Amino acid sequence: MHLSQIKRRQFLASSALLTGTIASPLFGKEDERPSVTNPRATDGDDRFEPNWEERMTITVGPKKADLVGSSDRVLQAAVDYIARLGGGTVKILPGTYTLRNAVHLPSRIRIQGSGDESIVTKIASEQVNVSEDSDWYDQEITLEKRSGFRVGDGVFIVAKNPHNGGQTTIKRTLVARSGNRFKLNDGLRKNIWLTGKPTVSSLFPLFTSEYTEDVLIENLTFDGNKENNANMNGNYGGCVFLQDCNRYTFNNCTMRNYNGDGLSFQICHDVVVDGCHSHDNGDLGVHPGSGSQRPVIKNTTIENNGIGIFWCWGVRYGLAVDNKIKGNSQYGISIGHCDTDNVMRRNDVIDSGRIGILFRDDARGKDFWANRNVIEDNRVVNSGDGEGVAIEIQGQTKDTLIRNNIIQENRNPMKRVGIKINDGVGNVTLGENSIEGVATKIIDQRRK
Repeated sequence: MHLSQIKRRQFLASSALLTGTIASPLFGKEDERPSVTNPRATDGDDRFEPNWEERMTITVGPKKADLVGSSDRVLQAAVDYIARLGGGTVKILPGTYTLRNAVHLPSRIRIQGSGDESIVTKIASEQVNVSEDSDWYDQEITLEKRSGFRVGDGVFIVAKNPHNGGQTTIKRTLVARSGNRFKLNDGLRKNIWLTGKPTVSSLFPLFTSEYTEDVLIENLTFDGNKENNANMNGNYGGCVFLQDCNRYTFNNCTMRNYNGDGLSFQICHDVVVDGCHSHDNGDLGVHPGSGSQRPVIKNTTIENNGIGIFWCWGVRYGLAVDNKIKGNSQYGISIGHCDTDNVMRRNDVIDSGRIGILFRDDARGKDFWANRNVIEDNRVVNSGDGEGVAIEIQGQTKDTLIRNNIIQENRNPMKRVGIKINDGVGNVTLGENSIEGVATKIIDQRRK
């Protein structure tokens, strides 16, 4: 054999070992790394860590707790303390905790309440006009009057954008004061000019977070004090509001009476809502927000909101299963813009004010509809007014499976419809659906 052939074979063999392409007891199957069989705490490595028997736990309560108090400050102090030690549990003892600012959550923390006895609520909101211009690089605002605002308060700044006429919204905290001038915790980064009629309101989510992960919240009641608060859009607030977070789990929590959304999460992945109760909120019960991947909503009661579950934009591979969605004034479930590959199964959608399950017509681009979704084994009962529809598919939505659902109307049939498929809709598969009590079981307006 020629010397060059030997050298070439030796080189290929050594390269294969370096890249792990040769099966061996060390590397397991071809192209796989060794399994981690003995995890250790290694600095900077958070993927494999031992399952420690005990982590730090701290209690918060109005009395007889590690941290005593009933404000956002004591709750914030507790979660910050646990985060500094690398994670652990904050136990919120029975009591009512009234916030003047949102509690900002860190990563790798567990928050345990005492069910209905641990109530997190907020002060009544107040709105004041801004009285001086502030540029985008400023870190202060001047109010027309100081009114009830204090250092430490969470505020929501709203103005008309002076450049394009749209709405400008900014969430900040007041950190210092001289007269009616307040310093903010961060720069404005947007122009707040008097031509835009800017206002400042004491509006904020109760719990919130950005760019965090691995958080469990359980057995806690959030009450938004709706009767004494102005509306806060669900893209910015809610009883709980998350932005750009991963792996949050809510177990047996109540989100109620917020003048906005009960739970809203935007661009958040692998969020689980299990056994919760979101009710009597001004807007949406549960709002899987834009770009959120793989949300799971299960065993949850969502009632007396504006919309029950609102799949926002680009929510994909989600699951809504075994939920009770009742008495929502507009829609039980609404799904639309690029919300694809989701499954809604074994839900009770009852007494929806307009439509039980709506596929929205979000006609903004080439293919912006809610495609490849499954509606299966649900009960849709008493939807809308005299012309109500149980399930309506709009736009150019395609590849929809509607199977084994019970659609039932217990009132006078009037002009009510079971399933309505609008003109322009693509492929819809209907299978073994039971439709009773409506004037028209199925309307298919597509051109044949």
